[in-house]
Amino acid sequence: MNIASTTASLSKSKSFSLNKRLTPYLYVLPSGIFLFAVLGFPILYSVFMSFQKYTLETLVSRHTQFIGFENYSNVLRDPAFAIALKHSLIFTVASIFFQLTIGLGLAILFSKAFPMSNIMRGLLLSGWQIPSVVTGTLFLFLFNLDYGLINFVLTSLHIISEPIGWIVQANSALPAVIIANIWLGIPFNVILLSAGVAGLPEDVYEAATVDGANGVQKLIYITIPLLKSTILAVLMLGFIYTLRVFDLIWIITKGGPGSATEVLPTFAYRLSFINFNFGRSAAVSVIMLFILLGGAILYLWAITKEESL
Repeated sequence: MNIASTTASLSKSKSFSLNKRLTPYLYVLPSGIFLFAVLGFPILYSVFMSFQKYTLETLVSRHTQFIGFENYSNVLRDPAFAIALKHSLIFTVASIFFQLTIGLGLAILFSKAFPMSNIMRGLLLSGWQIPSVVTGTLFLFLFNLDYGLINFVLTSLHIISEPIGWIVQANSALPAVIIANIWLGIPFNVILLSAGVAGLPEDVYEAATVDGANGVQKLIYITIPLLKSTILAVLMLGFIYTLRVFDLIWIITKGGPGSATEVLPTFAYRLSFINFNFGRSAAVSVIMLFILLGGAILYLWAITKEESL
């Protein structure tokens, strides 16, 4: 009788312990199901489509065909893909560099107390609330050849002798959309970097001042090293957001003129909704996903190395 009682007690104890371990997972299960339905399933379905002959014809007939890596092979051999990849890398690197540089400068500036600093910070951050479509439309007018404000200011200051066709010339279209994206991303960088700057220890700067360090030396040898983890996070988020920018470029140039501003998202859109080759478009999306995963792995390696020091 004692043995049976002990066995029952152990069984209940194990059951209680198992339930205790499973309870936290039950709380996050609804969120996990929601995230899978909203994010996971579309990603998996895109991967599935990338291995199928998925065109308008097969979509109507509902008879898709498994073709293996043929979509990837065709995409990688397409000269337009190489152009879009090059433009994506230029667009991403240039945007992130200037967003981070200007954002860090403004974060340091607004960490100081000066008249109307709060109002100026609020006006700066309000730009982040503007949708990308609105920002694209705004810069579409700013870069206009005939009545754009940028050409008007530059010609009034005699910096240029005649208006520049910013978004209608191949050599200036990509810099134009980069400028627009830099403006759009600066507030986001300021928000993240300001949090890091606010947590920097004042005593280190006071000691550096006593030792005779100037502002540039403090920035290079104190501020940037102490903000390394924050800067890495900002770089990673900026890489993810910038590589997939579509709406801003499509509103301003639609990837043109010609292919001067064609990037991977606009290239995938063109394959899908203009050429109706959904399989190849999915292949481009999966390639972008792997590029982003590569960036995430690099970030995890850098942050792990930073924490181990």
